[in-house]
Amino acid sequence: MPRMIEVVIDSVRVSLTNQQRIVILREVDAERYLPIWIGPYEAEAITIALQDIEVARPQTHDLMKNMLTALNARLVRVEVVSLKDDVFYGNLVVDVDGKILEIDSRPSDALAMAVRAHVPILASRDVMDAAGILPEQDMQSHDVSAPASRKPEAKKSGEEEESTDRLGVYEDFLQNIDLDSLKKPPEEDSGEPPIEPEEPNP
Repeated sequence: MPRMIEVVIDSVRVSLTNQQRIVILREVDAERYLPIWIGPYEAEAITIALQDIEVARPQTHDLMKNMLTALNARLVRVEVVSLKDDVFYGNLVVDVDGKILEIDSRPSDALAMAVRAHVPILASRDVMDAAGILPEQDMQSHDVSAPASRKPEAKKSGEEEESTDRLGVYEDFLQNIDLDSLKKPPEEDSGEPPIEPEEPNP
């Protein structure tokens, strides 16, 4: 099992450049953040649970949680276990009659389950080292999405070009995100919902 770091959902945001959704995970014991691209439906599912919005009928992730309960199974935790070719991989860790099962899952679905079941969220240390970002970084620089551990010189020979291409997936979003706002404790927040409204069409 890879070394794991506990994280929490800091916010769900919308890129102002392409309207894609990103969930921001924050390391519990450090000011380090992990942005993960997610779909609009998964973003909505996470936000509904975070804001305790009542829905008339169970949504997909509510159904999954109810099925686990009905089958005498318990969600123990969710994990972000790896990052391969710009794709994050996750697990649902489920206790079934004392037997621990690891069920492959997209991180977005795993997070939507975690906020409903109120269970810990863990991320692999390798993933955090590879894709984590720090607020004190200069977000206007060319290497806007690359912490020190992911800069080309930290890679083995021949991997520099591949690393640069992979880092480009975050650049548009991170150039428009205000990481200083992520450092505010909840009571200092402006009261705006986690998903920021989209800009109206001209």
